[in-house]
Amino acid sequence: MSRIGKKPIPLPSGVKIQVGEQLEVTGPKGKLMVPIPQGITFEQSNGKLEVKRASDDQAALHGLTRALAANAVQGVSTGFIRELDIVGIGYRADLKGRVAQFTLGYSHPIEFLLPEGVDLRIDKQVHLVLSGHDRQLLGQVAANMRALRKPDPYKNKGVRYTGEALRKKVGKTGASAK
Repeated sequence: MSRIGKKPIPLPSGVKIQVGEQLEVTGPKGKLMVPIPQGITFEQSNGKLEVKRASDDQAALHGLTRALAANAVQGVSTGFIRELDIVGIGYRADLKGRVAQFTLGYSHPIEFLLPEGVDLRIDKQVHLVLSGHDRQLLGQVAANMRALRKPDPYKNKGVRYTGEALRKKVGKTGASAK
């Protein structure tokens, strides 16, 4: 049996659940929808939400649906944070309204439009703090920002997640033996 699927989801105060075609989760930070697959049902009791399945055929969807519902509940109550660091001489970011402007060593600055539901705070022009209530959207925006200039394994320059461990590669030695 799915261990993740069996675990009940605690509902913080201020979070409202509505089950229909989809699970609608509403809280102080916003509103999220979670799709409900065939054979999966939700039961709400004592401030907890439980996910049930009809048969063992839905074992994988059981755990997945529970995880998506738990992420939605956490997102609308506390939200999520993703942090990025910009490493490199002259590399920096600035924020102008909903547009982040990156200077990453290219011949031109890169403008990045932030989608609705994702907020950006920039500390010292090189530390980015993304926050939002939708975990999937937040992770995708962070991945798109990282892809603007991926960390270089030889010089360790680029945009990386805070705390991301990089392996520095050794370059060529220059002298060839004959």
